[in-house]
Amino acid sequence: MTAELSQKTIDIVKATVPALEAHGLDITRAMYVRLFRDEEIRDLFNQSHHGDSGSQPRALADAILAYARNIENLGALAPTVERIAQKHVGLQILPEHYPYVGKALLGAIGDVLGNAATPEILAAWGEAYWFLADILIGREDELYSEIEASPGGWKGWRDFRIVEKTPESAVITSFLLEPVDGGPVIDHKPGQYLTFSIDVPGHGTLKRNYSISAAPNGRTYRISVKCEPGGIASGWLHDSADPGTVLKVAPPAGEFVLAGEPSRPVVLLSGGVGLTPMVSMLETIAKGSAEKPVPVHYVHGAINGATHAMGERVRRLASQTGASTTIFYERPRAEDRKGQHYDAEGRISMDWLARNTPIDKADFYICGPKPFLRTFVSGLAAAGVPDDRIHYEFFGPADELLAA
Repeated sequence: MTAELSQKTIDIVKATVPALEAHGLDITRAMYVRLFRDEEIRDLFNQSHHGDSGSQPRALADAILAYARNIENLGALAPTVERIAQKHVGLQILPEHYPYVGKALLGAIGDVLGNAATPEILAAWGEAYWFLADILIGREDELYSEIEASPGGWKGWRDFRIVEKTPESAVITSFLLEPVDGGPVIDHKPGQYLTFSIDVPGHGTLKRNYSISAAPNGRTYRISVKCEPGGIASGWLHDSADPGTVLKVAPPAGEFVLAGEPSRPVVLLSGGVGLTPMVSMLETIAKGSAEKPVPVHYVHGAINGATHAMGERVRRLASQTGASTTIFYERPRAEDRKGQHYDAEGRISMDWLARNTPIDKADFYICGPKPFLRTFVSGLAAAGVPDDRIHYEFFGPADELLAA
């Protein structure tokens, strides 16, 4: 491959931006139709993000458009490239998989644009695709090598046994996992997730990501999973995956991580099951031995006490760290006690954050449902918080809600 894109390719790709704006989603949908004709390739992907209501085609269309718009300034895409590389490592995407995607993408461009997809345009996009693919393959190779060389690291899928299953609320259950081989496990970075390859009877092999909800200990991992309405994998875990069940697990991945030695105040902001990486971060802070601990603010929103998970654990960790905690219940039940189970009624708001957290100097770590992210990622940016102090994780692909 060439060391850099040719000027001719750059010019042609930039000229296709209007076509991508008009037809990008049709192209990515057609691409996945082509790609998934191969069942082996299809099984590499999390199928819950595809289909008529899936967000992955939209996410990819946005990514391709961003690539075309920034073809002369790829540094602007560095955070996106890192996020994609981390996702690929979780899914165990390998160099030999890239030709399938490239062929499907170029075929889809031809399908959708018809005669407008001239040989010149297809050649330019072929060069542009492989230029970006080489960047991703190189970064993914670095990540795979780092993981395999680390104590407790491994390559590919490793068998883990469920050793404890703990209901945390009416909708969230925790699973404690240990490797079947009895060996150590690599220390994850607080905030990272595990990717699972789950064989569900009648549904085939499903790929799912679940955030780790405990501090690293070198021996086990804990995930805390919400039973989603109609969720095939989460429903199977809740109903059928009891202690003794063996699951195939890829090494920890993800770039949404707590800074090793936080130098600024930390705000852990979550909604619903988005608390799982925050608990990992809070446990890690509680175990830490920083000479100059920073102020920590834990802010969480739940519907009520029935859905609120890990409340006692968080209060215990907060007492160990000196962290302030504020729990919002949107619709408290009669048995939910203010001052005991929760601190405020309603939803977290930007106004409340501005009044009650050090918004002018804190690092914000945010995880929750899409509307939650839309409110606070964009709200903090509008309030003047720099991008490098806004860190977020989401469940599923980064689609249009974050594009702004």
